[in-house]
Amino acid sequence: MSEATLNHILEIFYILIGLQFLYTAYRALRSQDKSKSLGTAAFWTILAILFIGGPYIPDAINGLLVLAMGALTLFRQVKIKNIIDVNDKEVEKGSAKYGNKLFIPAIVLAVVAVVVSNWTPLGGAIGLGISSIVGLIAALLIIKPKLSYTLYDSDRLTQQVGTTGILPQFLAALGVLFTASGVGQVISKGISSFLPEGNHLIGAIAYILGMVLFTMLMGNAFAAFTVITASIGIPFVIAQGGDPIVAGALAMTGGFCGTLLTPMAANFNTLPVALLEMKQEFGVIKAQAPIALALIVIHIALMYFWAF
Repeated sequence: MSEATLNHILEIFYILIGLQFLYTAYRALRSQDKSKSLGTAAFWTILAILFIGGPYIPDAINGLLVLAMGALTLFRQVKIKNIIDVNDKEVEKGSAKYGNKLFIPAIVLAVVAVVVSNWTPLGGAIGLGISSIVGLIAALLIIKPKLSYTLYDSDRLTQQVGTTGILPQFLAALGVLFTASGVGQVISKGISSFLPEGNHLIGAIAYILGMVLFTMLMGNAFAAFTVITASIGIPFVIAQGGDPIVAGALAMTGGFCGTLLTPMAANFNTLPVALLEMKQEFGVIKAQAPIALALIVIHIALMYFWAF
């Protein structure tokens, strides 16, 4: 199967996602509470346009639309509007009626995603799209809700995730920009001016802490890895005799310690707060911080003793 065909199939799923965002924008406009309705509707409409028509819109226009979304978020013009939530009685009634059958759609989704991703030429992204549709069909067959409830619940989840849902994509793009613009070289030159070469312990500390801090800044250890490895890992660890396999693996997992400490890692630390309706905005990070700090020290020790 050609790459062009795969891209066309993937585009279908992006369009479906965009249509869901348009429905969320429509719900925001129809809200009885008009506070920030326009800003909320504008945010979801722009995101829908990017998903549906992004490949056909000039890059400069796409960039301006992204900046507009950032401005709406910065000035707090996006809020949860007009969602239809499920009350506790309905939850208990559904749980008693269907029992463990409620897990079947989730299991179907996971199994189909794994099968399509690993045993077909379609790949992981298309596999997720196909598995989502199959999982939805399974849920409709088992629970038999009104189709309108599917839209309502998709809208509810979309709004509860909110603006943080797009952070992973933006942060991944930011990592590419940092690498392409030579940020790694700038960091390397700055650090080499005061960091002594040949000191294995200082090299290990710099590599791990660099990964932790840059991951906290970007919210993505994968994006941080290329920049920090090029600027610190290679000249101050690997070039000094460090094992690149051991050092690279520990640097990556060390970066994940930074993931535990930052709200920029929205899918790990911010989404649970929204989905679980936690009262403390940084409750997840506070719970993870002691373990993360201990793991940072352990990573430094492991790199010093294992990589050299």
